[in-house]
Amino acid sequence: MKKQSVFVSLLFLALSANYLLAQQADQKSVAVTVYNSNLGVVKDLRTINIKSGTSQIAVTDVAQFIDPTSVHISLNGEVIEQNYQYDLVSLDKILQKYIDKEIQLIGENSELIEGRLLSAFAGQIVLEKKEGGLLMLPNLSKYRFSVGALPEGLITKPTLLWTVNSPATGKQDVEISYQTSGMNWHAEYVAVLNSDDTELDLNSWVSVENKSGTTYKNAVLKLVAGDINLVKEQPMYDYRVQEMMVKSEGISQPQFQEKEFFEYHIYNLQRPTTLANNETKQISLFESPGVKAVKKYFYKSGQYGYYGNPSQTGKVSVVVEFENKEENNMGVPMPKGKVRMYKSDGSTLEFVGEDLIDHTPRNENVRLKIGEAFDVVVEDVQTENKKITDRVWEQAYEVKFKNRKKEDITVEVERFLGVNWEILNSSLAYEKKDAQNIIFKVPVPEDGETVLKYRVRYRY
Repeated sequence: MKKQSVFVSLLFLALSANYLLAQQADQKSVAVTVYNSNLGVVKDLRTINIKSGTSQIAVTDVAQFIDPTSVHISLNGEVIEQNYQYDLVSLDKILQKYIDKEIQLIGENSELIEGRLLSAFAGQIVLEKKEGGLLMLPNLSKYRFSVGALPEGLITKPTLLWTVNSPATGKQDVEISYQTSGMNWHAEYVAVLNSDDTELDLNSWVSVENKSGTTYKNAVLKLVAGDINLVKEQPMYDYRVQEMMVKSEGISQPQFQEKEFFEYHIYNLQRPTTLANNETKQISLFESPGVKAVKKYFYKSGQYGYYGNPSQTGKVSVVVEFENKEENNMGVPMPKGKVRMYKSDGSTLEFVGEDLIDHTPRNENVRLKIGEAFDVVVEDVQTENKKITDRVWEQAYEVKFKNRKKEDITVEVERFLGVNWEILNSSLAYEKKDAQNIIFKVPVPEDGETVLKYRVRYRY
């Protein structure tokens, strides 16, 4: 249904007594902690005028997707009952409330049609006209609606409504905390390789997404990196489609202070910020120029085993590695996220590939698969599969690497062998990675070829 103009004779300022009471809840401060698991925790400090004895107070501007069971309230008194009201005003809901009641339709030429609304569904209505007969409108784009008042039960903002018992009358600070879905954050990294692929400049950004249904003004923002355990995954809502706003913050100096927190890492933004509803905000996390890196070529040989494919043509992956150490201009916890790699072609920066990293602590190695080598070809062939006894088999392999580049390269070959294996002979030395995998380092000359040959014995 296209958006319609709704004329309501009753002013929204007088929606309900609850709304008026909510105006006494002046917000003093708000703090938001965002997790990278569709979860936000809001700490909201408000000044509320509370009467002695039993009374009702209401707080608006809370998250639309709040988990009401997570609300914690600290005040001078006790909360007897809590209700979360979220039946928000919309054209569809107003029309549904006006079934069997009188409404007015206003046409493009100000023609007025009055009658009793019988049905309103999927952008179509059926109206019993005052003068008799039925008016059925399959398309409402040429009409506006006018109704007598806002239906009872509809509100303009999500509202927490409490029944409280207080020992005294007067204003007091009330601390409210709750969890909400619709909030997330993730890290993005931009890496720029130097001309000979030996160093890179790394910039890190965080993107904070707020689809919780409200805006947090001048909030103290914290981000928690780590995999927290949730008893039940937070529900994913079908958010209303709205234009996404992206804001970029300056990157001249570090804006987050990082520290260890329980088994996670927490990042505190060193200034207040506003998280608008339906907004993605990007803020610089850190910058690390001159990080030493190594470009490698990697090939994972086919997992043949007893029933494997006897031959295949594979691709060689291009990998960039660097150490997340302080002496390498790094040494910082790296939240999981996407790393985009760029390199200059001599005139402009060009995108060369991207990869995802998991949460990576300091002093660990970072390995990024950037793409596949265009000028390196692999022919991976099983040349022999021989039964020695009922429990012993021998298999032979040849892996040919063709290097059409104008430089020598070394390809790291990882081969899965399974269990109960023995290398009988090999044209190149190998190292045992673990119980089931071995690694060869195969040098391939400029515009040349190298063939790796080896024979494996299996005992079953």
